[in-house]
Amino acid sequence: MFKDLEGKVVVVTGASSGLGRAIAKRFGQEKAKVVINYYKNEGKSDELIGEIKEAGGEAVKVQGDVSKEEDVKKIIQFAIDTYGTLDVMVNNAGIQNEVPTEELSLDDWNKVISTNLTGIFVGSREAIAYMLKNDIKGSIINMSSVHQIIPWPHFAHYAASKGGIKMLSETLALEFAPHGIRVNCLAPGAINTPINKEKFSDPAAKEEVLKMIPLNKIGEPEEVAAAAVWLASEEASYVTGTTLYIDGGMTNYPSFQAGKG
Repeated sequence: MFKDLEGKVVVVTGASSGLGRAIAKRFGQEKAKVVINYYKNEGKSDELIGEIKEAGGEAVKVQGDVSKEEDVKKIIQFAIDTYGTLDVMVNNAGIQNEVPTEELSLDDWNKVISTNLTGIFVGSREAIAYMLKNDIKGSIINMSSVHQIIPWPHFAHYAASKGGIKMLSETLALEFAPHGIRVNCLAPGAINTPINKEKFSDPAAKEEVLKMIPLNKIGEPEEVAAAAVWLASEEASYVTGTTLYIDGGMTNYPSFQAGKG
């Protein structure tokens, strides 16, 4: 547990399911004040609020589409209006869809880039502007992916967005380090989230994924959430401009394990 997170105000975008839900819940377990952003699933947000309060934290919900600048501003202002400040911004919301690049429409490209990259830019910008104005040495955590460095055919828009998140985060970290504002990325690999449920329910497909993971296991959302709270805590006070990979070693060229290559 990280006692310094108790009472801190944390915004988590895309928090009604998957990684965002696990992250928001873990911050709640740390007794933080959590602002849960959801896009469509209000019911699951209500469930999560109950779980966070049961764990000793506080939580409220706010609807918003992070691909829209006015919605991101609304989410952050809601947090400030509700809890009086903002200490941690977790830009988690993201989308993906598989399309061969030669068939990828500009609309599909723009939708993924607007949500995954532009949404994180606006969320980071607005949070940093508030922190600067109020002399808050806050933490920005941006959800990336192993695909910020691993190419992924049929997901050109997704991989491009994640590569952009890496460089955006490193640039912001460098720019605002003198103000004590830390900016880092989380880059999960294969995680047992609802979006992956169908793939991992197929034994053959799961086995193919496991071949790419040296630790030979699928990660759990709670393992990503543990990394998020550590990055936000004082224990990570000397960490900025970096990416923490939670991938079981996927980025370590697993085909070379056992002396191959």
